[in-house]
Amino acid sequence: MTIEQIIGLSRLCLEAAFWVAAPILISAMAISLTISIVQVMTSVQEPTVSAVPRLAAVGTVTFMLLPWMLHRLVVFTVQLFGDFHPFAR
Repeated sequence: MTIEQIIGLSRLCLEAAFWVAAPILISAMAISLTISIVQVMTSVQEPTVSAVPRLAAVGTVTFMLLPWMLHRLVVFTVQLFGDFHPFAR
C-alpha cells in the first residue's frame, strides 16, 4: 500500500464517521445551547437540568436515525470491500 492509498482510505473512513455522527452531535449541541440560554435567563444552574434533556435528545435522534446510519455504514463497507484489490497488494 502506498501512502496515497492509506491517506485516501483514512479520509474515506473519517468522512463516513463524520456523516454518521453529525446528526447526533448537532442535536446535542442545539439542545445544550437551548438549555444554556434558559438557565441563564432563569438563573437555575442545576447540572441535571442540562444533562437529562441532552441525553434524551441524543437517544431519540439515535433511535430515529439508526436505520439511516446503519445503511450508510453498510454501503461504505460494501464499497470498501468491493474495491479492495488495490489495497491488498
